[in-house]
Amino acid sequence: MNLILWRHAEAEDAEPDLARRLTPRGRKQAARVAKWLRENLPERFVVLASPAARARETADELDIEYTVDRRLAPDVDVAHYIAAAQWPEGPQEAAGTVVVVGHQPVLGRLASLLLAGEEQDWTVRKGAVWWLSTREREGREQVVLRAAVSPDQL
Repeated sequence: MNLILWRHAEAEDAEPDLARRLTPRGRKQAARVAKWLRENLPERFVVLASPAARARETADELDIEYTVDRRLAPDVDVAHYIAAAQWPEGPQEAAGTVVVVGHQPVLGRLASLLLAGEEQDWTVRKGAVWWLSTREREGREQVVLRAAVSPDQL
């Protein structure tokens, strides 16, 4: 399975939290990363986005249909993200690739759990993508980091 963790791009400081929108810089960040994703994603995949406006606006840049999933809201537990992505198999219609548009610190904690085996406070930069994949080696399933891309690298 490919699990692509995409942190929402730069957002304004405002209240309420779920209504925070992307800044002009954030829209540019999201557009750059969305272009890279479109060039690298397989033919079939599913996109899940947090209900927060900034995450939905980030996902909008892919210019495809996606699902808003309340389990991806800010400040939820890692288990909610795992359940939403249906890790490690993924939803049938995804053909093994799920893009999750969400928030810190849970994205960093999820990445650390899958890559290092325990939740740690890893930082995923605003607008960045971490592409994780599963593979089998010597009869054991492993999770590997295929790419870590931030908007300023593109």
